[in-house]
Amino acid sequence: MTQTPQSKPQAQLHPTETWHHSSTITIPEGLDPVLIYGLNDQILKIIEGGFPQVKFVTRGPEIRLSGPSAQIEVIEELFQELFTVARSGTPLGAAAVSHAVSLLTAAAQANASEALSDDVLSIRGKRIRPKSNGQARYVEAIDEHTVVFGIGPAGTGKTYLAMAKAVRALLGGQVRRIVLTRPAVEAGESLGFLPGSLTEKIDPYLRPLYDALHDMLDEEALPKLMAAGTIEVAPLAYMRGRTLNDSFIILDEAQNTTPQQMKMFLTRLGFNSKVVVTGDTSQVDLPKGVRSGLQVVQEVLEGVDGIEFVRLGSGDVVRHELVSQIIDAYDRWDQAEAQHHQRGGHKEGKGKR
Repeated sequence: MTQTPQSKPQAQLHPTETWHHSSTITIPEGLDPVLIYGLNDQILKIIEGGFPQVKFVTRGPEIRLSGPSAQIEVIEELFQELFTVARSGTPLGAAAVSHAVSLLTAAAQANASEALSDDVLSIRGKRIRPKSNGQARYVEAIDEHTVVFGIGPAGTGKTYLAMAKAVRALLGGQVRRIVLTRPAVEAGESLGFLPGSLTEKIDPYLRPLYDALHDMLDEEALPKLMAAGTIEVAPLAYMRGRTLNDSFIILDEAQNTTPQQMKMFLTRLGFNSKVVVTGDTSQVDLPKGVRSGLQVVQEVLEGVDGIEFVRLGSGDVVRHELVSQIIDAYDRWDQAEAQHHQRGGHKEGKGKR
């Protein structure tokens, strides 16, 4: 279906809303699809025009949708209303449908704005809140799901927002401890060649997690919480063989896990616990030929109940505006390289950046 100029109402959501959700709407038996689609698909085209980020594919009584989950939920609600009206025998007019789309998209925008204004954490005079629709969707997913994957480039707030949710859950008594972990994988170096004890070698990889904690907790309280085991910061290898109950667990830099490490980590999940996994699949530091556990897990667990994947993009970056431009430039370069290899018949993987 193509969009038409007459389809004026549009859901102006954030440009980084990703096509990570799909759904199929089926027109009930006994309802003529023409009543729902309109003559020459006029009604369907109005709905398509109202949601330009959603892909519509119709096959008889089925309407397949691909796009941002929040918009798909609105479209599903709209079609249920259309079915009710059609069953009553009331003709569906283009003007009425256009008005309904306008109301629903306005409500969706209001909900998004409200989500952006909510604090994730307010402590020591510091207010941490989502700064984009993508970040708001990520925070909402953490609230609603047991396991959440936050996937996106550097600067999109993946780890920082997850840690803010963890601190809030701890202070609110929802969990008894926070467990923060990272794989100790480095770009081009070996731990064995670094000076110092094992703890001193690992510390640089965990430092960003410590820094975020210092932002969110009192300087005096943090050492006490860590000494008591209420907050634990440890390399991923230390998770093996454990079951983590009553915990908020964050795996950071997950693109540097192997598929076996990712499986090991996810199976640490215990009762009354929540897991957030963050990573950037464009920045993998694993040896050549080793697949990233973060890439594999998307193929294995996509669509499993209780697990949600949230993809963030350059528009969610809250660092210097040049960071977004750098990310977009690399994405274009990656696409050009992939096309070049396809034309040349090469199958070897790209080199690391």
